[in-house]
Amino acid sequence: MHPTRLKTVAVRATLIAAGLCAAVVGSTAIAQSNEIKIAHIYSKTGPLEAYGKQTQVGFMMGLDYATGGTMMVAGKKITVIEKDDQGKPDQGKSLLAAAYGDDKVDLAVGPTASPVALAMLPVAEEYKKILLVEPAVADSITGDKWNKYIFRTGRNSSQDAISNAVALDKAGVTIATMAQDSAFGRDGVKAFREAIKKAKLVHEEYLPPATTDFTAGGQRLIDKLKDIPGRKVIFIIWAGGNPFKIADMDLKRHGIEIATGGNILPAMTAYKQFPGMEGAAYYYFGIPKNAVNEAMVARHYSQFKSPPDFFTAGGFSAAMAVVTALKNSKGDTSANTLIKTMEGMSFDTPKGKMTFRKEDHQAMQSMYHFKIKVDPAFAWGVPELVREIKAEEMDVPIRNKR
Repeated sequence: MHPTRLKTVAVRATLIAAGLCAAVVGSTAIAQSNEIKIAHIYSKTGPLEAYGKQTQVGFMMGLDYATGGTMMVAGKKITVIEKDDQGKPDQGKSLLAAAYGDDKVDLAVGPTASPVALAMLPVAEEYKKILLVEPAVADSITGDKWNKYIFRTGRNSSQDAISNAVALDKAGVTIATMAQDSAFGRDGVKAFREAIKKAKLVHEEYLPPATTDFTAGGQRLIDKLKDIPGRKVIFIIWAGGNPFKIADMDLKRHGIEIATGGNILPAMTAYKQFPGMEGAAYYYFGIPKNAVNEAMVARHYSQFKSPPDFFTAGGFSAAMAVVTALKNSKGDTSANTLIKTMEGMSFDTPKGKMTFRKEDHQAMQSMYHFKIKVDPAFAWGVPELVREIKAEEMDVPIRNKR
């Protein structure tokens, strides 16, 4: 073959090869852009493992429901990468950095524990990517430690506190609190103290989060309350464990009642000891009446032969928020677009409608004032609805410095 002709063939071959490479690279880029990657970082193991598992079940169930079983939104496939923070702040922080940096996830959901969430907040800011907090509760997450990449579907300490104050804040009532010595416990008591207007708060007892022997703390609470006339209540803010062991200290002899918020069903077996106990719950499967809750309850019974729980509803709500945001953004996962889309956004959940408040990205939501009823058909104390406390009834403080 003539040298010139050979040269032309070689050039053509090079161009074809380059074209093929470009096509492969191009198709890879298209494949990547046709996927939305979400990291779910939660306590698969550790002290709050039960909470984490429920959140995971609810989140996956919610994604399935919100996408009509396709796991697609705006023509893109949703992929969830799960990571176990073990309830350890350092672990959560490094896992989130790896998710954003190495796994190239578009956004993250989690974690279970407040101290882990607080360690993760600066990572979201550093990588300029969304972290949707569910279910960690501490006020500081959407308060003084907040940044614009943080949204929360879970309720915060103030929502817990204000709704429980509705149940307990009456003239002539004396209250002492017992809480874990953690961000969750201290933020919870601070918010509760601020919410109480008529009752008198006389003592705050903080105990290590892993406490199993409540004798010393219980005795201090009894000593503070026993000689005070009128109605006396110990209000408990606790995650995991069984703080209701203090009931074994014969509180009735001193006329002392126990009050607390809602909880997961296994923890509420202890509520059977307290018929008539009042409080406010984030969720109980028998309370909200709406299509999303009905769908979740039916799916959960079908899959697990049991009702969905406290944090199942939270995971489901997080999934509804994510899919609603991605539908509204037409699949655009850039943080600035998602922030604009999600600020002020309303979305349906098993609790009814929630709305992300523009100022701090906290989901405004209903809470449920309940009274415990003992029903032999249930292994737990059943929270019967006294009334729904709607989002607009609660003056939830804005605690960030935007």
